[in-house]
Parts: sequence; C-alpha cells; structure tokens
Amino acid sequence: MYIPKLHKIWLCQNDKGGIYMYPKMANRHGLIAGATGTGKTVTLKVLAESFSEMGVPVFLADIKGDVSGMCLPGEDSEGFRKRLRNKLGLETEWKFAGYPVRFWDVYGKGGIPVRATVSEMGPDLLSRLLELNETQSGVMNIVFRVADDQGLLLLDFKDLRSMVQYVGDNAAQFKTSYGNITPASIGAIQRALLRLEDQGADIFFGEPALDIKDWFATAEDGRGVINLLHATELFQRPLLYSTFLLWMLSELYEMMPEAGDLDKPKMVFFFDEAHLIFKDAPQSLLDKIEQIVRLIRSKGIGIYFITQQPTDVPESVLAQLGNKLQHALRAYTPKERKSLKATAQSFRENPALDAEAALGELGTGEVLVSMLDLEGIPSIVQRAYVMPPRSYLGVCDDDKRQQLIKSCPLYSKYTQAVDRESAYELLTQKAEEAQAEAEAAAKAEAEAKEAALRAKEEAKQAKEAERERLAAERAAQRRTGTRQPKGVLDKVFDSAVNSATRTVGSQIGSRLVRGILGSLFKGK
Repeated sequence: MYIPKLHKIWLCQNDKGGIYMYPKMANRHGLIAGATGTGKTVTLKVLAESFSEMGVPVFLADIKGDVSGMCLPGEDSEGFRKRLRNKLGLETEWKFAGYPVRFWDVYGKGGIPVRATVSEMGPDLLSRLLELNETQSGVMNIVFRVADDQGLLLLDFKDLRSMVQYVGDNAAQFKTSYGNITPASIGAIQRALLRLEDQGADIFFGEPALDIKDWFATAEDGRGVINLLHATELFQRPLLYSTFLLWMLSELYEMMPEAGDLDKPKMVFFFDEAHLIFKDAPQSLLDKIEQIVRLIRSKGIGIYFITQQPTDVPESVLAQLGNKLQHALRAYTPKERKSLKATAQSFRENPALDAEAALGELGTGEVLVSMLDLEGIPSIVQRAYVMPPRSYLGVCDDDKRQQLIKSCPLYSKYTQAVDRESAYELLTQKAEEAQAEAEAAAKAEAEAKEAALRAKEEAKQAKEAERERLAAERAAQRRTGTRQPKGVLDKVFDSAVNSATRTVGSQIGSRLVRGILGSLFKGK
C-alpha cells in the first residue's frame, strides 16, 4: 500500500541536478506561463501528480480536455527514453502510473454535475459579477432580504428571477421597510440576469449543491484525489466560468479555518487559461479575487494559474504567486518584446544566466524556474527541463470516463437534479391564488349586478301587473256600480305584498308595497 510521505517535489532537472518545490511553500501559490505548444500542460500534470502522491487533493480545470488521461498510466516509447537520457540525464526505469481522478462538469455532460444555490452565492458576489452599480446592488440586497424575511428560499435561477419580479411588482409595499426600489434598477438587474442565464446559469444554480468538502478526499492507497472539472464548454462562457470560480474560492475561504504554517497544503487548485478569468472583469471582481488569493493561503490552500503571458494576470494577483515556471515566450512585436523583458526582470537575477535571451530560446518542456525556499524567498532563476509525467499524455476515451463517473461514490449524490419547493413555486402559487381570488371576485360582482338587474326588472314587471289588475278591478266596479269594502282592498294589499316579497325579496318587496299603497290611496 502506498503511504504518503512528506518530500520535496522533483519538478525540473538541469546539468546541476534536480530542482525542487518545498511542500511547505506550495500554499504560496504559483504561475505556469508560456506560449502555445511549449509544454504548460505537461508541467501542470507533473505538479498535480506530485501533490496527489503526497496525499494532497487536487482540483484541476481541464479547459482543452487534454489532461483527462491522468486516470491512465503513461506509455513507454523510444522517444520518451531519449528524453530521459539526453535532456534529463537520467538512466533509470521510469514508473508509469494512473491517478485517482473524479470527473466533474457544470453542464453534467463530461462529469458529475456541479451546482450551487443562489443563496450560497449571495447578493454581493452576484452584484460584482453582474457589474451592478451601487444603487442596483442595493436593490439586489433588498431582493435577498425580502426573500429571507418571507421564508422564500433562493435555490435555483428561476427563484432569483421570480423574486426580482415580485419585488419590482410590489415596490410600493416594500419601500417603507426596505428602501426605494425603482423600475430602472429592477430592469437593469433583469437584463443582467438574462445575460448570465444565456451562459448556462439556469444549469449551474440548483440542488443538490456541491459540498466542497467532498473534494477533500484521498484514495484507498493514500493518494490525493484529482478532481478534474471538464470545462471545454464552460471556458467558452467566461461570465459563468468567473461565477463558478468566485463562488468556489469564496466557499473555500469561508469554510476553511485558519491553519497557519503547514507541512503541506490541504488542497491545491489549478486554473488553466487564466486569462479567461480576468479578461474584461470589472475592478470590483478583480479586487475580490485578489483578496481571496492573498488570504486563502493562510488556510492551507494553494492556487496555481496557467496562462500564456504573465501579463494576463493582474499585477495585484501576480504579486501573490511565489512559485514560477516560465516556458518560452515568442516576441514578434515591440509590445511582445517589452513584455518578454518585463517577464525576465520579474525573476531573481542569476549572474550566470541571461534570462531575457533564454526566454526566446527555450525548447518544448524547458522552463525558467524559481521556487520559494523554506524562508519564503524566491530562488535565483534557473534554466531546466520539466520532469515527465507518469500518467498518460493523451485524452481519456469516453467509455473509460463514463465508467469512472458512474463508479464514483458521489455519482448518486449529485447526478439527479432536485427541484424542491422554493421561491419560484411559492410565488407562482401566490400569484395563481391571487388571480383565482380576483377572478372569483369579478365573477361575484358580475353575478350581483346581473341579479340586481333581474330583480329590478321583475319588480318593475310586478308593479305594472298589479297596476293593471287594480285598474281592471276599479273599471269593473264602475260598470256594476258596486264598491268594494275596505276589507277587500286590505286583502288586495296583503296579496300584493306577499306576492312581491316572495318574488323579489324583502327589500324589493317593501319598495313594491310602498308603490302599491300609493296607487291605492290615489285611487280613493
């Protein structure tokens, strides 16, 4: 059985010997940079394999899909042997190995689905990502506060959309308790949410939400699990990629206790194509990422960015990256030559090496390297070859990937989406009930009006009929010369009252009685 040991990470080799990274300094973050095709991915894999062998869990964003082969052992070849002998000066039997890999995917296609709830993201991070101004951010906070006060859970994206609409529709009701809510701010938030939804936020936000503690896992043989995020589709949607990254780092920062100086990191994160994270990002978002990167190392977390040019990473973040492996840079324009010179000057000077000249001469798999020593001081820059990885350099085939996905103990926990009752369902129910009540009230009002009209018409008809009857009776009296005694008129009156009361109700009947009585008195 493999037993993790604390050891130096053998990263590179030159004519002076091996170049190592101290595990104790691994949480001081790092940078792997270089032009396309210079070997950045291989360097990334060598580092990730080394951490895994130390029992340190790893998270790795696979942008191009070319690191999935880490689950398989590498393959021997004559070319590989020549590299060991001629470039690394090693005459040793190289042990190939596959590593414990768990595949993840925000879209749930190339790995176990990764989800987060809207409430976990919170109003402040969402406002930063959506580039809301101060007023709009205030309204976003009101939306979350109203949801909390009314017991409306914000879990998936439709919860957030419906909650924003609800607050906007009832702005006058909430104004006194929460503050002013303008239609313009609601409209701006809705447009920003639509932009985020177009990139797949409706897939990312939901349940079951990922418990990042599940990434802190080791295999049965003691090696750290490599959590590989399949991001070939995600990287094409930079806003959602930034959303995922910021949520993940924020969750890590909040959940991890202060750890101080550790012998090795608790976990290490690698982010390939780092320029996607920072390109066109608002300053408020950059400030948040810088804050997290600067402070999270005290919690035992190491972060490594992989990109083409060091200038792709903001200087405020770049200043936090102590371990550097710089592959070749190509300089064809004055701007690129200036960048190359600045990169060379960022290393601690080595009197025996012209770093600026070397940057343009480095071959594939060759780097300028500077690691932190045990005092946290960068070593002088050296030129060296990166050690070869032990895992397969190609892409894992789909059958093997699906086999690993479905055999993962977390597959049943996360694969099936859950849509429990939350803000959207409750607000939809409330709207349906309100609509039903409004329809019922409208129907009752219409029926009441119709009944009143019928009663009025019936009363009119009854009154006319009674007048005609009494007129006919008086005419008959005149023809016969007889006159009915008062008692007969009383009976007529009672009959009219009873008939009117039974037909149209007491109120209409009373009015009819007064009308009939008046007619009788006039007849006398």
